[in-house]
Amino acid sequence: MSDAAEKGTTGNRRSAARLVAVQALYEMDMVSADVDAVLEQFLQKRWRRGDGDLPETDEDDDTALTEPDHEWLGDLVRGVSSGRDELDGLIGAALSDDWTVDRLEALLRVILRAGAYELKNKPNIPTAVIISEYLDVAHAFFEGGETRMVNGVLDHLARDLRTEDGGQR
Repeated sequence: MSDAAEKGTTGNRRSAARLVAVQALYEMDMVSADVDAVLEQFLQKRWRRGDGDLPETDEDDDTALTEPDHEWLGDLVRGVSSGRDELDGLIGAALSDDWTVDRLEALLRVILRAGAYELKNKPNIPTAVIISEYLDVAHAFFEGGETRMVNGVLDHLARDLRTEDGGQR
């Protein structure tokens, strides 16, 4: 496998991990579920190939599900879960005066938490990549102004948290 192909595969698996992490975090937020139990459920039951749960597809098929990067997924879910209060404080400071973190729709809130976690804790991932990835996640669930809010909040957080690249995209 070429270096470019390997980077593409890693990137796709991380993208899948971000999407799965947001779904897991949403579930945890809704039912106060345990981190390890939710991760096990997602990895063992929802994202296993060959057990009949996932559609069998041709590898060249654009609808084929990409296996998430398990390490990245675990880090995101555990990191967001353990740092939730700090992340909510960062997000709250980036919201306009008439918004609070508690007022945000639950799915929007977990997308912002995951993006904020990466901006704060993954300095080796470029700001533009993180924001773009979470905009893609937001587009998977929302069609309206929510994606603009994700962009605005993560952009604000990047300026506050990312001094090495000035938060620039």
